[in-house]
Amino acid sequence: MSILTDLSTALAGGEVSVVDLTHALDPDFPVIILPPEFGQCARFRMEEVSAYDHRGPAWRWHNLTLNEHTGTHFDAPIHWVSGRDWPNGAVDEIPAEHLIGPVCVIDCSDGAARDDDFELTPGIIAAWEAEHGRIPAGSWVLMRTDWSYRRGAEYLNMAEDGPHSPGPTPDAIRLLLERDIRGFGTECVGTDAGQGSHYDPPYPAHYLLHGAGKYGLQCLNNLDRLPATGAVLIAPPLKIKGGTGSPLRVLALVPGGTK
Repeated sequence: MSILTDLSTALAGGEVSVVDLTHALDPDFPVIILPPEFGQCARFRMEEVSAYDHRGPAWRWHNLTLNEHTGTHFDAPIHWVSGRDWPNGAVDEIPAEHLIGPVCVIDCSDGAARDDDFELTPGIIAAWEAEHGRIPAGSWVLMRTDWSYRRGAEYLNMAEDGPHSPGPTPDAIRLLLERDIRGFGTECVGTDAGQGSHYDPPYPAHYLLHGAGKYGLQCLNNLDRLPATGAVLIAPPLKIKGGTGSPLRVLALVPGGTK
């Protein structure tokens, strides 16, 4: 119990801070747009049921409508065809201990500021490891781009040939899988680059990660407040039976206070 007591004391005393990596769910938050022949992701909607009035004099509450993959959200292995048969691949089946783990943050913000289609490559990962050490097995790896500061149309960044946003190359994902990571996260609307359909395989973060039973996080916020190493991620999705994903509130425990 002394470990948990020490953690509680550190949180109370500010030696460990909690950083919220989540965007607020609201009707204006962008969702991924697929070609029109496919089904579309629903935006968040909130309908008032009562508000201390004739519909319910002592309470206020709402009905919610949204897709599993709206806002800051979690991707389970069964979200992608490559992970459709993965054991314990739905959000309600994922072991709870997998939802808390160490974080490695790879800062790609300078590159993303210069190039909307900036790629996370094996070379960038190797340079990060040369400075910070090998990515430990069981870690979350987050690609920081500062994309979370964008709003509205600039966030999806749609053009005639589709969306343009940063993401990993197939070989970068393969290298992260060699490190046996727990999952991969981004600040963009998906874990893949906006032009990820042009890779081989298409959408490698989805295809390769989920095919290996790994998890995804997207639409993250405040990654610039995390250190490269040393933080702990808390990312439990809603326990939806058979769910392919879920909106969630992602928190990071950061040593030494926040920036």
